[in-house]
Amino acid sequence: MKGLADAALLAVVAIGSVHGASVLRQASWPRRSPAAAILLWQALGLAGGLAAVGALVGLGLPGGGVGVVRSVLHLATAFQVGGVFRVPVPVGVAGALPAVLMAFRLASLAAGLALLALLCWVLVAASVAAVQARRRQRALLTLLAHGDPKVPGALVIDYPTAAAYCLPGLRSKIVVSVGALELLGRGELAAVLAHERAHLRERHDLVLLPFTALRRAFPRSATCAEADRAVALLVEMLADDHALRARPARELVSALVRFGTAGACATPNGALAAAEGEVVARVARLLQPVRPLPASAVAAICLAAALLVATPVALLII
Repeated sequence: MKGLADAALLAVVAIGSVHGASVLRQASWPRRSPAAAILLWQALGLAGGLAAVGALVGLGLPGGGVGVVRSVLHLATAFQVGGVFRVPVPVGVAGALPAVLMAFRLASLAAGLALLALLCWVLVAASVAAVQARRRQRALLTLLAHGDPKVPGALVIDYPTAAAYCLPGLRSKIVVSVGALELLGRGELAAVLAHERAHLRERHDLVLLPFTALRRAFPRSATCAEADRAVALLVEMLADDHALRARPARELVSALVRFGTAGACATPNGALAAAEGEVVARVARLLQPVRPLPASAVAAICLAAALLVATPVALLII
């Protein structure tokens, strides 16, 4: 019965993670401490995925075992009795499970393994797609881009529409269009470059990747779509905060407003742009700065995230 109880607890964690994502999406505190909010989003996603897979597999394994060690013992015992989907029973009692229960276990096990395969596949597919898109962009930049003393360390493309973005990776690049150079003043351009350098330094592309993959795995899920949008906005706010350490807020605000008014071009696949996310929300946050959460609150959020992930991991391993 302990195995079934563990499977039920994992199901509660999975459902609770979905509900927690909806609550977090509507909360206002994440904009005060984007890094802590991103950590909690990651914990909800990881815990929810592990718990959902574990609950389904646990219902399908003999004896309702969930943990790896306990499941191996159940499987060994089941094989001794005469079949994986037979349970150990006292002597003289028929050991075969009813057909309906056997079908339920098979379906649960198949669903759990299929969900695990789907989550792994979309993560790999999203990673490969991002790498290929960046490789194509770098090849185009080799042909079309050039350096400019106005933006040392960045590449300039002869494109009239305003654009500024970065290509993360081992050979990271910051790209600015001629239109952006003509549109932005020196201080505004420096603020945009600081924003893009923060994206590259913090590897925000890796933060976004699991949520992009989750959205692709469940394209009709409003929760997955909201999570992807929420984390994308928090990543932009986090890069804004890093940019403010080097430049005044008015320069970044002015640059964002200019990008929005001029109609900045679409960001290439696999890239991160300064004018992405909910620009109005970002500008409002920059114009009316909010106090970061107290250190005690951030510590509590980190502890909650750790416990959230540790619960399904412990149940799956032990």
